[in-house]
Amino acid sequence: MGDLADGWSAQGLIVLELILRRDARAPLNVLCLGAHSDDIEIGCGGTMLHLTRRYTAAAVRWIVFSAPSDQRRDEAMAGAHRFLERAAERDVVVQDFRESVFPYTGALIKEYFEALKAGPEPDLVFTHYRQDLHQDHRLIGELTWNTFRRSLILEYETPKWDGDLGQPNCYVRLPDEIAEAKIGALCEIFASQRSKPWFTAETFRALMRLRGVESNAGFAEAFYARKLVLG
Repeated sequence: MGDLADGWSAQGLIVLELILRRDARAPLNVLCLGAHSDDIEIGCGGTMLHLTRRYTAAAVRWIVFSAPSDQRRDEAMAGAHRFLERAAERDVVVQDFRESVFPYTGALIKEYFEALKAGPEPDLVFTHYRQDLHQDHRLIGELTWNTFRRSLILEYETPKWDGDLGQPNCYVRLPDEIAEAKIGALCEIFASQRSKPWFTAETFRALMRLRGVESNAGFAEAFYARKLVLG
């Protein structure tokens, strides 16, 4: 594991270390993409809490593409700032694309991706699963691959009614306190979602526990890593 393992508990070691292979003090540029407010937090919130504690120079761009009300926009901003509290730099943007119809306004979203490409090249991109059954999620995942061809892209998963959880191939093992911090933040910040029967602490804990079982840990988040360039 090299220097990346220094000072970490065995439980805290993450699969991404084998890919990133960088000193904890080295710059790390991360781009997080989410179709709706709460997507990023659900999909990779634990990993972001973990990475920003490990990499003290982490700079994060956090893009939410849709927040259809003032409450949802406020929640999106609050979620980003909670999960990026330890990031050295953070750039949080909440866009106003109309939710649930992303594929039908795809040209506008594609143009926005082209503008993102003109910014700093990310070392690591978190985005939606490319086979996600939610149309908004799926478009963001597809455009991520169209746009960022020199970055490591990891696709996160979100539990939902559609039942599209699959077999991811990359795991981030999470210490118990990180998993519980993620759950607590989700339940506290996203008040607009509490009426949904799936939006519960039990759902989030269960998925992280299942991925923990699959990665021989207590808790974990899982991702799809379609292309890994080692060198």
